[in-house]
Amino acid sequence: MEANTSATGRPDPFRLFDEKSQSGFGFGSGFLDGPEKPLPPPPPSVEVLPSQVSSNVEFNVEPIDLDGLTLLKGRVSTKEVFGLSNSDLIPGKYEGGLKLWEGSLDLVKTLSSEMQSGKLSWTGKRVLELGCGHGLPGIFACLKGAQAVHFQDFNAEVLQCLTIPNVNANIQQNLSATDDNNSAEVRFFASDWNEAHLILPHVHADDDDTKKGQTVDQAAGYDIILMAETVYSVSTLPSLYKLIKKCLCSPHGIVYLAAKKHYFGVGGGSRRFISIVEKDGVLAASLVSEVTDGSSNVREVWKLHFR
Repeated sequence: MEANTSATGRPDPFRLFDEKSQSGFGFGSGFLDGPEKPLPPPPPSVEVLPSQVSSNVEFNVEPIDLDGLTLLKGRVSTKEVFGLSNSDLIPGKYEGGLKLWEGSLDLVKTLSSEMQSGKLSWTGKRVLELGCGHGLPGIFACLKGAQAVHFQDFNAEVLQCLTIPNVNANIQQNLSATDDNNSAEVRFFASDWNEAHLILPHVHADDDDTKKGQTVDQAAGYDIILMAETVYSVSTLPSLYKLIKKCLCSPHGIVYLAAKKHYFGVGGGSRRFISIVEKDGVLAASLVSEVTDGSSNVREVWKLHFR
């Protein structure tokens, strides 16, 4: 899930509340009207090929400065892609992947800081970005020498119209075509949390799971999993955590999570997710950074690893 930036390049303040909406939320009508309605079936889980990038949607880029690092931020119209207004988020249909939220920028800055302090290296690493949207953290991994970077989002349309062209634009701008040392394997997958392990190539084999026509990787797991603004919905937190455990390489895999401390009104947040992690006891969590810049409620970046 990712938020729009203003003309200054700064992200617009994150708002779960829409003052113009009678229901009080910008999630689309019906989100809080009475008892929770069952979500529609998720879109099919598919790998989206780079060749399937959309040519029917206008895609523009603008530079965004992240403490001296310049990345490109793509922009497409939510109405053009989904037929929705730019403020809409429809649970089970569209999860906000066309917007750039602050957490994505916080995560890139934290990853850069972790590298500078010698706590993080991308060389030879397999990386998964969950809920990628624009894919800026995954793009950062590509540019810093990761062996493979796989991008996952709920909607195939987000990958086709935004993620793939944004990855291509950043790589073309920052890497020389002859720089073989930075030629990461890049792949794109559309799925919800419950189905993603069936199509992602690097997961742990479960006796009850059948891979969809893929060979299970015996050296299973991703070395690094990246997530920004993925923990806003309380109902999806258990399935997200289960997916992480299926995908994270043991014993040295790490997870970086950027999110609001609390998403007021919907109950999710980094602390709610970390409580699930701590109760399970498989992974340990440590707070890496806290952001209180006044543009939104408190934001955090957490690091998870096996105990």
